[in-house]
Amino acid sequence: MPPVPSSVPTPLPRVSVTTKARRDGLRVLIAGTGPELRSGTLDVDLLGALAVTGAAAEVNPLPLTQGPGWLVGVGDGSPRDWRAAGAELVRVATDRARELDEAPRPIQIALPGDLAPELAGEFALGAVLGGHELKITGERPQRVKTVELLSESAEVAEAVARAVVLAEATAFARDLAGTPSNIKDPAWLAETARKACSAVNGLDVKVRDEKWLAKHGFGGVLAVGGGSTRPPRLVELSWKPASVAEGTPHLVLVGKGITFDTGGISIKPADGMHLMRTDMSGGAAVIAALRGIAALGLPIRVTGLVPCAENHVSGTAYRPGDVVRHYGGTTTEVTNTDAEGRMVLADALAYAVEKHDPDVLVDVATLTGAMKVSLGLRTGGVFATSPELAERITTAGADAGESWWEMPLLDAHAADVRSEIADLRQCPPGPGGITAALFLREFTADLPWAHLDIAGPARAERAYDEVNPGGTGFSARTLITLATSYLP
Repeated sequence: MPPVPSSVPTPLPRVSVTTKARRDGLRVLIAGTGPELRSGTLDVDLLGALAVTGAAAEVNPLPLTQGPGWLVGVGDGSPRDWRAAGAELVRVATDRARELDEAPRPIQIALPGDLAPELAGEFALGAVLGGHELKITGERPQRVKTVELLSESAEVAEAVARAVVLAEATAFARDLAGTPSNIKDPAWLAETARKACSAVNGLDVKVRDEKWLAKHGFGGVLAVGGGSTRPPRLVELSWKPASVAEGTPHLVLVGKGITFDTGGISIKPADGMHLMRTDMSGGAAVIAALRGIAALGLPIRVTGLVPCAENHVSGTAYRPGDVVRHYGGTTTEVTNTDAEGRMVLADALAYAVEKHDPDVLVDVATLTGAMKVSLGLRTGGVFATSPELAERITTAGADAGESWWEMPLLDAHAADVRSEIADLRQCPPGPGGITAALFLREFTADLPWAHLDIAGPARAERAYDEVNPGGTGFSARTLITLATSYLP
């Protein structure tokens, strides 16, 4: 039986700014923990009667003379609180419509008159992502389709439009990560990326098949993908705007695209293996980021590389003890076939260095369980060749609403990645996240480089802030914001 079809990108709420109040809309007022965070003519006594605290993402029904509405809390007014408020409002409105089995009304939010444009953008971003839902079902459940922010400010409209692009990038990365692997093989991922990204003016996408990979010596990708009947691919995305200011760097992003990971012969435990459909979250973030960068028309050259493979168990699977020759000639002794991500990234990094001449090189991957132990499930790890690059990434993440922490590239462990029978040893003993980063560093030719390990925050078991359960799309917004940070 063929796999069920998947529609990607999934529909999202349309979030925009308007100056015209609707008569058919669902009116929403804002309340925070301070009186300055309040919209409309909210009365303190009314808030008390409704037991409203104004806490972030607190949503209460509100009787209004012009029709039914909601009161949503924004806490102390931090960017995170505004994102959480937008997301929870859309979740609650969607759940309510489904309970009543009726089409949700358009939502209109009365913003505080002096609200900073960037906070309106955070609310919009949350509203889009709170309404994201990837479900493969024969039904068409009710969903919120329209969210409008009432404002006459051009700056608010501009901030909201940019936030929507960032939210759409996150949602697209979620779609790619969440699609089941009976649908999402390397060819599907590559073709879906090609279709979605080619629709954006100026964004070029090339898909390289297994024959091209063999001809050009992508030994790591071919080894990892060799155990599957569904062959590997390389997705190559290129954004070259017509006008780029002198001195603006060429940024190359590389994302791990393992469409399913059994662990290979070094097989994973059964518990949790079903989540390995999201093992290409780094690749999804790179694809989505390139799409967002192009949609924003950022005047910076950016290239994206996503090596795609399925790590399976069969008679043709690669083995512990094998020696693999990567793109460019470096050889690696395989010691654990479940450390497949670094094998495919090594090829792509070496290819990036030789063919694309990057000024800054960044890879992103769900790479090590060690990073989940170190930083938990909501923070990504940053390994960088300079403190300045690490700070640029963590700052971009903070601006995008994503949390990062700099990790050390300890040269004391550099010798551990050397092999007795090959140039490198794939999975040496020692601190797993650090030795994985040190292995990847061998393929970066001493360029400014950062490795982003998103093994923890790439998936979520429950909703929080603007995050829904499943693939989170983590790092897509950071990558777009990082590109923006290099603009003059």
